[in-house]
Amino acid sequence: TYIRRRRKCLICGRRFTTYEKIAITPMKVIKKNGKRELFKKEKLKTSIMKACEKRPVKIKTIEGLVEKITLEMRNRFYVEVPSKEIGEAVMRELYKIDKVSYIRFSSVYKEFSDILDFMKELKEIEKGK
Repeated sequence: TYIRRRRKCLICGRRFTTYEKIAITPMKVIKKNGKRELFKKEKLKTSIMKACEKRPVKIKTIEGLVEKITLEMRNRFYVEVPSKEIGEAVMRELYKIDKVSYIRFSSVYKEFSDILDFMKELKEIEKGK
C-alpha cells in the first residue's frame, strides 16, 4: 500500500508528489511445539478451502474470511500470534458460515481421535454453542 503526498519545496516553492510505502512488520505464528514461522495468508486460505471443499461456500466468502482473520490477528497480536488463536478464530467464523465445514476444520484442529469426538462436537452444535 502506498500513500500519495503532494509536497512543496521550501527553497524554490515547486510542488511535487511523493509515494510512501507503509512498512509492515512480518507477523509470526507460534506453533503448538513452540516453533515460530512466518504467517502465510495462503496457508490459512488453503486450510479453510479444504474444510469447505464440496460445500456451498463461495471463494469470495473464504477470501473475506482470510482477510478478516488476518486483520483481527494483526490488530490483537501485531508481531507474534499463537496458532491456537488463529484456529479458534477460523472455527468461530466457519460456525457462522457452514456447520459441516466447521466440523471438518475442528476435527483436524482439535485432533479428533475417534467417532466419540465427532459425536461430542455435533451435540455441542445441536445445543447451539
